[in-house]
Amino acid sequence: MSQRLNLELEPADTERLANLCGQFDQHLKQIESRLQVDIFCRGNLFTVQGESRPARAASRLLKQLYKLSEAEILTPELINLHLQESGIAELEGVDDHVPHADDITIITKRGAIRGRGPHQKQYLRNIDKYAVNFGIGPAGTGKTYLAVASAVAALQSDNVQRIVLVRPAVEAGERLGFLPGDLAQKVDPYLRPLYDALYEMLGFDHVTRLIDRNVIEVAPLAFMRGRTLNDAFIILDEAQNTTTEQMKMFLTRTGFGSTSVITGDVTQIDLPKHQLSGLKHAAKILKDVDGISFSYFDARDVVRHPMVQRIVQAYDKANPDGSTDAD
Repeated sequence: MSQRLNLELEPADTERLANLCGQFDQHLKQIESRLQVDIFCRGNLFTVQGESRPARAASRLLKQLYKLSEAEILTPELINLHLQESGIAELEGVDDHVPHADDITIITKRGAIRGRGPHQKQYLRNIDKYAVNFGIGPAGTGKTYLAVASAVAALQSDNVQRIVLVRPAVEAGERLGFLPGDLAQKVDPYLRPLYDALYEMLGFDHVTRLIDRNVIEVAPLAFMRGRTLNDAFIILDEAQNTTTEQMKMFLTRTGFGSTSVITGDVTQIDLPKHQLSGLKHAAKILKDVDGISFSYFDARDVVRHPMVQRIVQAYDKANPDGSTDAD
């Protein structure tokens, strides 16, 4: 049902209003496009028109952003992040703007890290609760970043003694054999997203010292065979590129006092066509196993540039079964 909401943003301040609206009203247009509403403004008087839930979400978001406009320069990226936190939850009928007692907040060098939107918040709660956790969804939804943040928090609170970051040695059509160095050196460039997250949260020098002391270990999946990891936080990234045998091998490395997080995007599998992804297989056969959690993300959870979300949605629409084959 269509609804028309009027709101007055106070105090009336031309600089803050210009900050809120953006150049040529680009921020308002961004909110309109995302929530499918119409926004009209005259001075500090705003009218939001659209379906009931999106209109309420947009009105609430305008109030939140106007408060921020006093101290921050608003950008399209910041608007997108607040859309994740405010608009999506409202559209799903969840009062996500109200903090919950069981919400997880992670304190790192860069400040407090919280889940944005219901899927990210549930993902963090699952990681805190379960020994084995899967995060499955498209690029840009925070799967790996939040897993690394959880690992850093566990290390800093002495819940684990080390962090182990793992990735399969398979990348989009590239042959690692032609790269210089041993297997660890070949895979190292593909572990860069994990390094970057660590550097941001702990600082370059601290991460380097922890790696030298083997408190943080970054390894290709092939190096995990035969090991048992106790009191560790283990992250397997890009898990869609594991075989079923590799996934079983990895999952059975989890020892006492350890937490494992497995992340991946089943729409970006780079294995040979005849091989079944270990991530897809695990999601099917482990979904009812006690002590294992599955968190699923979709295009609405993307927290990168809004264009990434539109790209993901276009691919989802073209290939609803999750395949990436072109007709």
